[in-house]
Amino acid sequence: MATLCRPAIAVPEYTISKEETLQLAAELHARNPDLPLALRLIDNTGVQKRHLIQPLDVTLCHPGFEERNKVYLREARARIPEVVQRALGYADVVENDIDLIIYVSCTGFAMPSMTAWMINELNFKSSTRQLPIAQLGCAAGGAAINRAHDFCTAYPAANVLIVACEFCSLCYQPDDLDVGSLLSNGLFGDAIGAAVVRGEGGGGVRLERNASWLVPDTQNWISYAVKDTGFHFRLDKRVPHTMSMLAPSLAALAGELQWNVSALDFYIIHAGGPRILDDLSELLGVDGSYFRHSRATLTEYGNIASVVVLDALARKFDESPGAELDRGIIAGFGPGITAEISMGTWVTAGPPRKSGNEKSFGRVDQDLIGEVVP
Repeated sequence: MATLCRPAIAVPEYTISKEETLQLAAELHARNPDLPLALRLIDNTGVQKRHLIQPLDVTLCHPGFEERNKVYLREARARIPEVVQRALGYADVVENDIDLIIYVSCTGFAMPSMTAWMINELNFKSSTRQLPIAQLGCAAGGAAINRAHDFCTAYPAANVLIVACEFCSLCYQPDDLDVGSLLSNGLFGDAIGAAVVRGEGGGGVRLERNASWLVPDTQNWISYAVKDTGFHFRLDKRVPHTMSMLAPSLAALAGELQWNVSALDFYIIHAGGPRILDDLSELLGVDGSYFRHSRATLTEYGNIASVVVLDALARKFDESPGAELDRGIIAGFGPGITAEISMGTWVTAGPPRKSGNEKSFGRVDQDLIGEVVP
C-alpha cells in the first residue's frame, strides 16, 4: 500500500516578524479607515515570523508581473533541487525510482511546467509522468497527496515525488487596500516542501483512503483576480466560518474506515489561521494539543499555502515517530471552498538502502520547531 514518507522542508533566509509587519502596515496605510481592524486581525493570527525569498525592501517594490514571474522561476530553480534530494533520501529512493512528479504552486506560472524542468535538470527518467496543479491554492498539498495515493493504487509498485513551491510574497499588491488583502500581507509566507509516496516499502503514513469535498456556491470566497500586475488575492468575510461546512466531510471519510474522527492519534491539518484549528477542535471534539504541529507551522512560517500539510507532517516526524498503526488524518483546505482529505496509519520503515542528502538551505525544518483564511 502507498506510504507517504518524511517530507523535506526549506524556507528562505529573509524574515519579517509580527512586530515588523504591524509597524509596516501602520506606516504604509495610516489613512486607511480599515487599518485598526486589519492590525487586530494580523495580531490575532498567531504568526510570529515569516520567511521571504527577497529582502523586505525588494519585496515591497512591484516591478511588474513579468519581472515577478522571472523571480519565481529563478528562485524555484535555485532552491528546489536541494529539497528534492533530501526528500528522496528520506524515502530511500533515487531519481530513477520516481514514476510521477506532482508539482503544486499557486504563486507563479511556468509552461512547460516545473515538472519538465525537473525531469531535464535533476536526472529523472524521460518516461516520468507529470502532474502540475496550479489552481487549488492551499488545498493543493492535500490534493497532491491524494493524487499520489490514487496513482500508487493504480500502479502498486510506483513511486511519486510531490513538490510544493509557494512564494506568496510575490503576490504582494501595494495598491490593494481592502481588509482581506491587508490581512494576507501579514499572514502568508514563502516555503518549499517535497515528499515521496512509495507504492511499496518506506516508512511514514500508509495511506488508507482519500476524498475531496467542495462546499457548494462558495467558489468566489477565496480567489485570485488576475490583472496586469499579477495575482490579486480576494477573501470573503465568510471564509473563517467554513469549518462547520467541512468538518462533516472529515467525519464521513473516517466513518468509511469505521474510525472515529474524534479519537485519532494524529491530525495534520492545513493551518490557514488559528480560527481553523479552534473550530475543528470544537466541532470534532478533539483536544487542541493534537493540532500542535499545524500551530507551530503557522507560528514559525505563517500560512505557507500548499506546503503547510507537508511542514506539519515533517514536524510530527521530528517530534517522534508514531507508534505502529497509529491512525490519523491529513487535510488541506482552500479555494472552492475545497477540502482534500487523507486517512492513514503510521508504519515504520525497513533498513535504509542509502543515506539521505543533508545539505543545508537557509533555515530548514530540522532547525525549527483570530480569524483568518484556509
